Amino acid sequence: MGSRLLLLLFMLVFAKISFAENINVETIVQNVCVACHAKDGNSPITANPKLAGQHNSYLYKQLMEFKSGKRDNAVMAGIASALSDEEMKALSVYFSDQVLKLGKASTNGEGSLGEKIFRSGLAEKNVPACAGCHGPAGHGIPSKFPRLNSQHADYIHSQLVQFAEGKRANDEAKVMRTIAQKLSQEEMKAVADYIQGLQ
Repeated sequence: MGSRLLLLLFMLVFAKISFAENINVETIVQNVCVACHAKDGNSPITANPKLAGQHNSYLYKQLMEFKSGKRDNAVMAGIASALSDEEMKALSVYFSDQVLKLGKASTNGEGSLGEKIFRSGLAEKNVPACAGCHGPAGHGIPSKFPRLNSQHADYIHSQLVQFAEGKRANDEAKVMRTIAQKLSQEEMKAVADYIQGLQ
């Protein structure tokens, strides 16, 4: 009886591994992701995020939350709803393994308002430094905070606006919503531009 149970467990594990190995990630990328995010995850459309080099745990979390509706986006909800858990994990690893193309700030370099917000925060508004969670170079912390460096300024700005307006609400303990609500449009654009230039 014990041998049969062991054999059954082995077969189940093998079937799971085989299923995962049979996922053709590049086919999914080509058929589903490439139009908005590009094959290498470096979207040329500034309204869409670069996925290349992002922590795979963060990418997986976002796909899960698009699917569940916790993060509201009609396009991504439709895409994520058609993906299995294994496919979402495989896609997350795929894009995380791609090489991020570095960007440049338009005007917010050294000594700018954007740099001040990112590195020091705004004490008068009780806004903490972005670097406190996302790191001094914006590389984030795997499983905790996303990588931001070289992300499109347009995308960063749009997400800050959504957090401020409560349209994006998948941040832990309302951290980003609380911070974004304290920033003016000028401040959001400045820090988004600075982040775009982080290496």
